[in-house]
Amino acid sequence: MSERLQPGDTAPAFTLPDADGTEVSLADHKGRKVIVYFYPAALTPGCTKQACDFTDNLDALATAGYDVIGVSPDKPEKLAKFREKENLKVTLVGDPDKETLTAYGAYGEKKLYGKTVTGVIRSTVVVDEEGKVEHAFYNVKATGHVAKIIKDLGI
Repeated sequence: MSERLQPGDTAPAFTLPDADGTEVSLADHKGRKVIVYFYPAALTPGCTKQACDFTDNLDALATAGYDVIGVSPDKPEKLAKFREKENLKVTLVGDPDKETLTAYGAYGEKKLYGKTVTGVIRSTVVVDEEGKVEHAFYNVKATGHVAKIIKDLGI
């Protein structure tokens, strides 16, 4: 099981393909705060709700100086379908090898319907302008999470 990140840790660097196959790196966002959220699968009800919530609040987050990147184990083709179907504006990247998910502590054992399974742990990590972890939220709920982040960040 991967270690969970703590405030003050250096956020693990990553470069992953987005829905168009274009490489997106955490380093591309240096100088801006980044909300990196990890979700199990595109085109599922909870993940759709979360992605739509981030899209609906993207302007407020951007105005407050935050970029948003959603990470799942999906391939770019599925991310593109997800973006088109739900009209998403948030940047979605795929991590089929689960290396970034693991590095962020967002992949490992979790409870699902009372059973212990290995999979994506719905998580959100807020990275500051210098690439340090500002907040790390694990086992978050899809519904209401974006509103909670906005409240916690004082936006």
